[in-house]
Amino acid sequence: MTAHAGIAAIGAIIGVPLLIAVGMTGAISAMFSSGTSWPSATALADIPTDYLALYREATVVCPGLDWSIVAAIGKIETDHGRSTLPGVSSGQNPSGAGGPLQFLAGTFTSVVARHPLPAGGASPPSRYDKHDAIYAAAYYLCDSGADRGDLQAAIFAYNHAQWYVDDVLAQAEKYSQAASHSSVNCGALQPDSQLATPGVEGNPVLTAVGFACAQLGQPYVWGGDGPDEGGWDCSGLTKAAYAAAGIGLPRVAQDQYDAGPLLPAGTPLQPGDLVFFGASTTSITHVGIAISPTEMINAPEPGTAVRVDKLGRYLAAARPAIIAAS
Repeated sequence: MTAHAGIAAIGAIIGVPLLIAVGMTGAISAMFSSGTSWPSATALADIPTDYLALYREATVVCPGLDWSIVAAIGKIETDHGRSTLPGVSSGQNPSGAGGPLQFLAGTFTSVVARHPLPAGGASPPSRYDKHDAIYAAAYYLCDSGADRGDLQAAIFAYNHAQWYVDDVLAQAEKYSQAASHSSVNCGALQPDSQLATPGVEGNPVLTAVGFACAQLGQPYVWGGDGPDEGGWDCSGLTKAAYAAAGIGLPRVAQDQYDAGPLLPAGTPLQPGDLVFFGASTTSITHVGIAISPTEMINAPEPGTAVRVDKLGRYLAAARPAIIAAS
């Protein structure tokens, strides 16, 4: 927990509307208004995997709001839900705030009334549920000025203190790094018709891709199923990405190929499609998850890290999101 996390958890005043004239430098605007930064090594080491995936997924509801801003608030308020102070997992702090993003009950209810939350959280929505709290925070910041590029006003509305604004921006800078190594940016993927799964609430493809994006920089470990085991291997990553979206996949690449559903040869790839490599359809040795027709998130081999790679020649592709619609 940061030095201010305990202070914020005890004394945060969230959701009292206040219009202020706060100057915002061009540098701050340029750094965090694109919504497209990658998680830094600091972010990958500090933010729990499920929280990181939600931060990156939820901020697509607000063009101009980078995921790192919501993540920084989550850090300062409750250390991403890890704080043991009153009002984090239940009850409320002396100011009446509760949950991992420290919402006042009335503010949370108001946000949810204006912006119905996507499926994946509690029913009814709860400020103590990380999914619901993170989406509500993204919507609240958007309503408070983030959609206009005024991040300082948005953060000040969340907690009326200039030190809080400064700390959030500083933490967000630690969590973000420019996306310069790929022509496709995970944070820029939107839940549009290309990613949507007809007949399914929420967006399983966006969830799966968001989860995979959040693992960028994690080391390759043969047989690895995540940070608790030191890193990922290729099929461990794809399995976990779709598990985050509620779709079960087998553990190894060959079995994922066999599970399909396979796409006809020549079908243009969409984000979330699995791409398979190997000598033949009975000798699948590698799998990645597409983020465009030409690039994939890849856990390549020992000595490397999860990264974005060009696809090259692949043997076959599958679209697991079809399972969710069946």
